[in-house]
Amino acid sequence: MDKTLVKALRILEHLAEADRPQGVTDVASALGLSKSSVHRPLTTLMRLGYVNQDAESGRYAASLKLWEVGSSVLERLDLKRVAAGPMAELSASTGETVHLSVLDGGDVVHIDKIECQHPIRAYSRVGGRVPAHCIATGKAMLAFQPEALIEAVAANLQPATPDTIVDRSDLLAELSQIRRTGISISRGAWQPGVDGIAAPIRDAEGRVVAGVGISGPAIRLRSRERARYAPLVAEAAAKVSRALGFNPPARRSRTAATRRMPSPTLTNGSGVSLPDGASHHR
Repeated sequence: MDKTLVKALRILEHLAEADRPQGVTDVASALGLSKSSVHRPLTTLMRLGYVNQDAESGRYAASLKLWEVGSSVLERLDLKRVAAGPMAELSASTGETVHLSVLDGGDVVHIDKIECQHPIRAYSRVGGRVPAHCIATGKAMLAFQPEALIEAVAANLQPATPDTIVDRSDLLAELSQIRRTGISISRGAWQPGVDGIAAPIRDAEGRVVAGVGISGPAIRLRSRERARYAPLVAEAAAKVSRALGFNPPARRSRTAATRRMPSPTLTNGSGVSLPDGASHHR
């Protein structure tokens, strides 16, 4: 048996099960290894994308690449299970492809999807990785992340299409709007002519842990459709959040509700007041 491989797998399993990022000393102590013997496997796991290192603390944590290598892992996720019903409802009510996504650093990983039945549709795959600033689910989650992560993403805005946000101030303004409305819009920023609408999903502690959204050709997601579908997306996210133990804003103080789970701003019968950036940063 390859001792180096065994050691790397033991380290990866320990990081995956740890409730917080681990330092080299933590890993070595937990596994009965020397610190020097832990460094090389950690470096290899980082290069392969299975481990992330926090830039400030230097501590290590397992990345979501573990979720990408086996459907058996995804099947056991409570998130995927509780989201199945609301996703099916959203698919039926909009007729568009529905994605359930999580954030891994500055990237989005799709962990489940329901494909639309239209002959014209956008390509995506479960396990696919996309820069968070390029798609609606990514921005819906990114808006509620720690400032350090937002700034790290904003400092490296690579264009995927001519409509991708590449200016830091533009991204920060759009994320601020998402925090106010609870809705994220993307227009052609990852694939030309493909738009999306998404909302954040919260756990029992109120933390944004995922995003749910729809995507489809821009010709089917025009302004009128976006206004009609946005509340449906927000409701799907709210249903999943409640299933994860999040208390709806109506049951909390008005101040807390406004701060932690903003509801989409409604217009007079036309649906959601969409982010201003939706029409500019496509």
